Amino acid sequence: MKCARNSALVEKRQRISWLAVLPAIAVFQICGCTVGPNYKRPAAEVPTAYKELGNWKQAQPNDQNLGGNWWEMFQDPQLNAIEAQVNVSNQNLKAAEAQYTQARALLRYNRAAYFPTITAGADASRNRISNNRPPSFATNGRTYTDYQIPLEMSYELDVWGRVRRTVESYREQAQASAADLATVNLSMHAQVALFYFQARVLDAEEQLLNSTVTEYQQALELIENRYAGGIASDLEVQQATTQLETTRAQAIDVGVARAQNEHAVAILIGKPPADFTLAALPLTTPPPPIPAGLPSELLERRPDIRQAEAQLASSNFSVEAARAAFFPQIQLTGSTGIQSAALASLFGPGAWFYTLSSGLTQPLFDGFLLESQFKQAKGVQLQNLQAYRKAVLSAFADVEKALVALAQFTLQERLQTEAVASSRKAFEVSETQLRAGTVNLITVLQTQQTLLTNENNLVLIRLTKLLAASSLFQALGGGWNPNGQLSSLQPSPPQP
Repeated sequence: MKCARNSALVEKRQRISWLAVLPAIAVFQICGCTVGPNYKRPAAEVPTAYKELGNWKQAQPNDQNLGGNWWEMFQDPQLNAIEAQVNVSNQNLKAAEAQYTQARALLRYNRAAYFPTITAGADASRNRISNNRPPSFATNGRTYTDYQIPLEMSYELDVWGRVRRTVESYREQAQASAADLATVNLSMHAQVALFYFQARVLDAEEQLLNSTVTEYQQALELIENRYAGGIASDLEVQQATTQLETTRAQAIDVGVARAQNEHAVAILIGKPPADFTLAALPLTTPPPPIPAGLPSELLERRPDIRQAEAQLASSNFSVEAARAAFFPQIQLTGSTGIQSAALASLFGPGAWFYTLSSGLTQPLFDGFLLESQFKQAKGVQLQNLQAYRKAVLSAFADVEKALVALAQFTLQERLQTEAVASSRKAFEVSETQLRAGTVNLITVLQTQQTLLTNENNLVLIRLTKLLAASSLFQALGGGWNPNGQLSSLQPSPPQP
């Protein structure tokens, strides 16, 4: 009885010592060393100030500060309602969200290497040993039954940090995917604003053409009456008719373009064009003013810069993982469970067994496979470094282009407004002179056509100004509020 008790005690201690392997592995995982340097953000060639607007400092990419609902700065309730549907139904945004979900799942997949692989099973077999085996075996001809419930474990010690570097690489890939999601979000909202503004400006252009058609019809009736009275010539009638029909044709073109923009908005908010209608509403609201001191933090919210940097960091960790592959790999394996020749004693004393083993593998020759993988990882790292620096420079270029475009279109709008006022005055003077008989009707038609052209150009300039403002919002990665401070912020996707 005492012997059996001691045997059970030894067995219990062995079981405890085997179970202690798992926390020891966890401690080693945390305290193990890694090869290669840690990632540091590289230097990028950047200007010391904006050429078109000053007040700039060195940017630190931070997509977590991505701007809020920048389109609300245009103070258009209908635009706000349409933009709100982008996050719900836009197909490109949903696809980017699915890609981000895949990236997070891939991170968890690689992070599983932090832990041992443990499997459990059950096995029952009936075996007979041949009588013709060598005579040294005393069990020849014996038939026996074997029941087992094994629990097996395998684990690779991450001595050189290969697993950790791989996990860090995929973590940065997930961050890059999150930044890509933010980029798609920003792009889709900007596209909705673009098509919406074009539709609204086309509404204004159509309104202008319709009113002009009415005026041309009245002018044609006047000329036809004068022609019937022998005062006007047939040439004047034909010129007035040509002017009227040409304007009507222009109105048709505007209607087609307006419908196409309406359909584009419908697609972006995930609706069939047949189920979406954008009520006619000529746009007259100017874009929001740019604050005098634009905060430099706005540029830091460019998600494409964060994406480029995350890709660079990921490739850096991939290089270190490839470097760690040159070092030995240490594998731990073990198994435990219960085993018995009889089912009745399977759970009885003495049925427990265990096995622990370890192995070391050192690459000696692989046809330069590991070296090629390392060089390939270094090449990707260099490529991503250049992509990051290009993303930074492109960001500054986007802002500069939007700033100069908005400034120039503002000046152009002021000049064109003066041209419209001048052409309107000329038209009014020609009408007065026509009544006095000092000019002919052709002169009046020409001044009226000039007025229409200038008014239409003013509408188009206002469209380009609105689009430039929208592009500036997008180039800055978000928006601003009238006080020049950061707008309300939306949280980025959760940390994987």
